[in-house]
Amino acid sequence: MSFQIDIFLQPGEVYFGDRDTRIRTLLGSCVAITWWHPARQIGGMCHYLLPVRPGGQPRGDGPLDGRYAEEAFQLAMRYIHSAGTLPADYVVKMFGGGYMLVPDSGKMPAVGERNIDFGKQWLAGNGFRLSREHLAGRGHRHIVFDVATGDVWVRFQPQADSPCKP
Repeated sequence: MSFQIDIFLQPGEVYFGDRDTRIRTLLGSCVAITWWHPARQIGGMCHYLLPVRPGGQPRGDGPLDGRYAEEAFQLAMRYIHSAGTLPADYVVKMFGGGYMLVPDSGKMPAVGERNIDFGKQWLAGNGFRLSREHLAGRGHRHIVFDVATGDVWVRFQPQADSPCKP
């Protein structure tokens, strides 16, 4: 299939499109979530780096920043509501949260783990059901989302120094 719109999603971006759209991204400890509406063949993806702003700093009057999960989700909800759809209408998939660096003290979970936990809690708390996931592990992922079909292709590249699989 030839796509009229081929988007490469950078960290901190959120994009929604129609059936002529393909969205791609590359993940390490970041997380990407795809939302797909099967009846309307619309959907989108977010790519966030951290669950919340460092130190829990408030956003203030500035624009939402998709680098942080809670703000990326607010941006996604704007698209979902503007399309006149409901969270329960979407097939939701979650990817990433890899272990890219060793935690420095072992006292705090790795960034990828925090991203995964926050995303799952937020989705469940806002009426979304997670249908598929490919999470954690040591390595990075290439993600391709076809909005026409809802298919998501994942290519996981484990780190050479780790036998760990997702």
